[in-house]
Amino acid sequence: MSDKKSFPQHVAIILDGNGRWARQRGRERTFGHQEGAANVKTIVRAAGHMGIKVLTLYAFSTENWKRPSLEVRFLMKLFKNYLISQLRELVADNVQVHIVGDVSVLSEGLRKEIAACEKDTAANDGMVLNVAINYGGRMELVHGMREIANEVKEGKLDPSAITEETITSHLYPSDAEDVDLLIRTGGESRISNFLIWQISYSELYFTPVLWPDFTVEELRKAVDWFTGRDRRFGGLTEKDH
Repeated sequence: MSDKKSFPQHVAIILDGNGRWARQRGRERTFGHQEGAANVKTIVRAAGHMGIKVLTLYAFSTENWKRPSLEVRFLMKLFKNYLISQLRELVADNVQVHIVGDVSVLSEGLRKEIAACEKDTAANDGMVLNVAINYGGRMELVHGMREIANEVKEGKLDPSAITEETITSHLYPSDAEDVDLLIRTGGESRISNFLIWQISYSELYFTPVLWPDFTVEELRKAVDWFTGRDRRFGGLTEKDH
């Protein structure tokens, strides 16, 4: 791999294409979600071994509630079972797990599993894994703006003192770090309301590979593509002068 300077520290992935993957095989969309969930642990472990510090996965957006109720119920059950059996196994890999999003609308059983999973992995100091459930980038910003507005109202914060750092500090703590590389599987080329503040200077990698087929080799391919990028953040390099 390349030097740390050009290696992605925070990688975010939009897990897309599970339903299409299943349909291509003549199966129900739920089968694709099941296979996609099974692929998460493989990719998480690979990311940790590669040296990625933070991995944020888009599992269920605030817009996904519009899907057929049967599919939504299956996904919620899958999250609950997955949190029990899969994510807790990452304790052995020193992965610290966080769920980002508005969990208040989730079932009590799922919320309990989320709390237990986060507690079980809290002492781990390896890679941070964020799983976004009922997450929306705009919703995260609205949540942060409300907190800032309350601080102003209470006289704890002067509006003229609000900076980019102020906003960043009011995002969900574990996903607030800038994203270096955003990967979207499944062939679509859009952000879909994911980490919209954090990806301001991200490199965007879109692949037609459907999520259940996204292998460790595909992850390496995306990281290698990233390390070859000339990241100038609006500035110029010597050769541009």
